[in-house]
Amino acid sequence: MDIVSDIAVIRPELFVAIAGMVMLMFGAFRGESSTKFIYWLGVGVLVVAGVLVQAGPTGTSLAFNAQFVVDDFAVFVKVLLLIGAALALILAMPFNLREGIDQFEFPILIIFAVLGMMMMVSANDLMSLYLGIELQSLSLYVVAAIRRDTLRSSEAGLKYFVLGALSSGILLYGMSLVYGFAGTTNFEGLAPLFAADSEASIGVVVGLVFIAAGLAFKVSAVPFHMWTPDVYEGAPTPVTAFFAVAPKIAAMALFVRVMLEPFGALVLEWQQVIWFISLASMLLGSFAAIVQTNIKRLMAYSSIGHMGFVLVGLAAGSEEGVTGILVYLTIYLFMNIGTFACILAMRRGGRMVEDIDSLAGLSKTNPMLAGALALFMFSMAGIPPLGGFFAKLFVFRAAINAELYVLAVVGLLTSVVGAFYYLRIIKVMYFDEAAEPFDKGLGREITVLVTVTVIVTTFFFIGLAPVLSGAEAAAAVLFAV
Repeated sequence: MDIVSDIAVIRPELFVAIAGMVMLMFGAFRGESSTKFIYWLGVGVLVVAGVLVQAGPTGTSLAFNAQFVVDDFAVFVKVLLLIGAALALILAMPFNLREGIDQFEFPILIIFAVLGMMMMVSANDLMSLYLGIELQSLSLYVVAAIRRDTLRSSEAGLKYFVLGALSSGILLYGMSLVYGFAGTTNFEGLAPLFAADSEASIGVVVGLVFIAAGLAFKVSAVPFHMWTPDVYEGAPTPVTAFFAVAPKIAAMALFVRVMLEPFGALVLEWQQVIWFISLASMLLGSFAAIVQTNIKRLMAYSSIGHMGFVLVGLAAGSEEGVTGILVYLTIYLFMNIGTFACILAMRRGGRMVEDIDSLAGLSKTNPMLAGALALFMFSMAGIPPLGGFFAKLFVFRAAINAELYVLAVVGLLTSVVGAFYYLRIIKVMYFDEAAEPFDKGLGREITVLVTVTVIVTTFFFIGLAPVLSGAEAAAAVLFAV
C-alpha cells in the first residue's frame, strides 16, 4: 500500500495532529489573549474531525503495514469520543475563565489526548496500540494537574502519572511476552496463530493477562481503580468530566478490540479474567459509593461500577455483547456530561458546592437544575424509560444468552444498591432544608449542555433504532472471518 492511500486512511488523525500544532504555534505567538479563540477553535477541530471520520473510506481499510485499521467499529467509537471531547471542552470554558486557569494550552492538550485516543481505537498492532496510549496519557497527566496553585490538583496529577507509568510497565511486559512467544505484534498475524493452535503456550496466556491488567487500569476497573477517586476529586471539574467520558470510551474500545481480534480464539483463557474484573468492579463501585460525601468521589465510584457493567458485555465474548457495550457507552457519554454540567452549575456565594449534603434545597432555589440532575440520577440507576435502562438491558441480555448468569444476577443486585446512592442525592435536593440559597443562573454554555443531554437521556428510546443498528454493524466487524 503506497503512502498516498495510507494518508487517505489516516486523514482525520492527520488533520487533528496538524491542527493541534497550528493551535500551539498560534497560542505561543499571541499569548493569553488568544485563549478564548483557541477554545472555540479546538471545538471546531473536533467537529471537523468527526465529519472526516464519517466521510472516510467504507469497509475495512489498513494503513502503514497493517498497523492502523479503519472499520465500522473504529468509526462508531471515534464519533463518540469526539462528541465527548467537544462537549467537555465547551463545559471547561466558563469554569476555567472564572477560576483563573484559562491557559491556551488546555484545549491543545485535549486535542493531542484525543489524537492518542483515535490512534488507540484504530490500533491494529501492539506497537501502534502503545503509541496511542502514551500520547493520550502524557496529555492527560498535565491536564489533571493544570491547576498548579492547588495542592489537590497537583496531587491528582502526580498520582495519575505514577500509577499510569506502572500500568504502562505492566502493559509493555505483557506485550513483550506475547511477542516473545508468538513472534509478531500485529493483530492480523496473531489471530491465525491462536485459531490454528487449540492450546496457546503458557507464556502467551501470562502475557495476555498482563495486557488485560494494563488496559483495565485505563478503564479504572477493579483492582486497578485506585487512582480514580483521588484524581476525580482533585482535578478541576471539567477535567474530571473529560476523564469520565472520552478516555474511558477509547480505552474500552481498545480493550474490546484487543481481546476479540488477535486473542478472540483464546476466549476461554481471558474470559475468566474479565469475569472477575467485571464482578469486582460492579461490587466495589456500588458499595464504596454509599459512604461518599463528595459528589465527585461518588461519581468516581459510580464510573467504576459502570465500567463493571460494560465489561459484562466483553465477558460474554459475543457479537451481542459488543453491541451492548457500544449502546452503553453512547448513553454513558451523555449521562456523565449532563451530570458534570449540573455539578459545575451548583454554586453558593460564587463557590463550587461538592458536598452531597450541601445540595439541600436545590429544588427550591433552582428547580430546573434539580430536575435535570434528578433525571440523570434516575438514568444512571437504570430506571425505565430513560437511556440508562436500555444501556443495562443490552449488556445483561448478552450475559444471559452467554450463560453468565452470576454476572447478570450480580449486575442486577448492584444496580439496586447503586439506586440507593443516586436516590439519596434526589432526596437531599428535594426534601432537606437549605442553610443558604444557591446562586441563580447557569451560564449560556452549561444551560445548552444540560438541555441537550437531558433531551438525549430522556428520549433515547426514540433514537434507539439507529444507534442499535450502528452498534450492530460496528460489532459485526470484530467477528467477521
